[in-house]
Amino acid sequence: MALDGYEAVMNTIPTAAAAGTITIGALRRAQDDTLTVNRMGFGGMRLCGPGIWGWPEDRENALQVLRRAVQLGVNFIDTADSYGPEVNEEQIAQALYPYPGDLVIATKGGLTRGGPGK
Repeated sequence: MALDGYEAVMNTIPTAAAAGTITIGALRRAQDDTLTVNRMGFGGMRLCGPGIWGWPEDRENALQVLRRAVQLGVNFIDTADSYGPEVNEEQIAQALYPYPGDLVIATKGGLTRGGPGK
């Protein structure tokens, strides 16, 4: 059976695994403390509203972006509690829970922002 145009394109899109992997914590002596993730990760900063503050105008689209990233093999998501604030963590949970076993979510804490664009 011949593929239609969309299916043909989708079958040629490489996954995040095509970029190779990186081991985090490899310089530590205890190798069991390391994590191996695909080099092609996902930075979630722009999944918030204007000024990296509040909910995005199209929340469902943000959730679909997260799901699609994981479908394409992304297994490392970078976020921060100051994105939104806390919006990204909630969106990641809503979109991806229960989490795939190989998913690593890295968040940065401690940054306090006073409002949009600050």
